[in-house]
Amino acid sequence: MRPRTLAASVAGALVVASSVLAAVAFAGGAQQTHPRLTVFAAASLTDVFPQIDSHARYSFGGSNMLAAQIQQGLPADVFASANTSLPWQLHRQGLVTRPVVFTANRLVVVVAHGNPQNIRSVGALERSGLRLVMAAAGVPVGDYTRKVLKRLGLSDLVDKAVSQETDVREVLAKVVLGEADAGFVYATDAKTVKGKVSLVGIPSSAQPQVLYAAAAVKSSEHLRAAKAWVKRLRSKPAQKKLRAAGFLRFPH
Repeated sequence: MRPRTLAASVAGALVVASSVLAAVAFAGGAQQTHPRLTVFAAASLTDVFPQIDSHARYSFGGSNMLAAQIQQGLPADVFASANTSLPWQLHRQGLVTRPVVFTANRLVVVVAHGNPQNIRSVGALERSGLRLVMAAAGVPVGDYTRKVLKRLGLSDLVDKAVSQETDVREVLAKVVLGEADAGFVYATDAKTVKGKVSLVGIPSSAQPQVLYAAAAVKSSEHLRAAKAWVKRLRSKPAQKKLRAAGFLRFPH
C-alpha cells in the first residue's frame, strides 16, 4: 500500500472511531437525561400510570407491601401510595423525599353483575350467608374499609369476611370470579371491569378521604429524574389521564 493511501485509510478509521464514540457518548447522555425509572405504585394505579408514562418500569401491589420493600432496600426510584400515611412514614425515616398528594378516590361496594343477591346497601352485607371480601388491615383500601364499617356501626363484618386480601385488585378479582358476593374497592378499580360487576354506594357520611401521595426514593441513582417524575403527576396532562380513569381532584 502506498504511503498516501495508508495515511488516508488511517485518517478514515479515526473519523469512524470518533463518530462511534460520539454516538455512544450521546446515547449515554440521553440515558442519564431520561433514565428508565422504577416506580413502586399502589395496585389501583395499574391501568393509569402506564398511560402517564409508558417508559417507566412498574411494580404494582399493596402500598404497605411496597413500603416494606423500600425499607428493606429494594431498588426503586418512586413510591406512589394509595394513602398519605405510608409515604410520610418513609419520609420520617429518611427514605423518601417530602410526599406530594396528586389525586383522590372514593370507596364503593362491588357485587356480582346484575346484583343477584339484591344487595342494596352496606347494611345488607350483614345478611346471613353472604360472602364478603375485603383487603387486610394495613393495606390502604383495607384500612379505609374498616373506617367505613366503623362509621356505620358494622365493624363486626370485618371478622365475617371470607378472606382478607393483600391489595384492592385481589378483592375485585374475587367478586368478578364469583368467589365472593361483595367486596370493598375503589371506584376506579370497579371502572376497569365495567359490565362485570354492579355497584352499591356508600353513604357520603361514612366515605373516608382517600388521598394518594407520591415521593422520590432518596437512595435512587436517578434522584433528580425521580423528583421530576413525582412533580409530573400534578401536571395537566397527567391529571387529565387520572380524571379520565375516574380518579378525583385532590385538595390543594
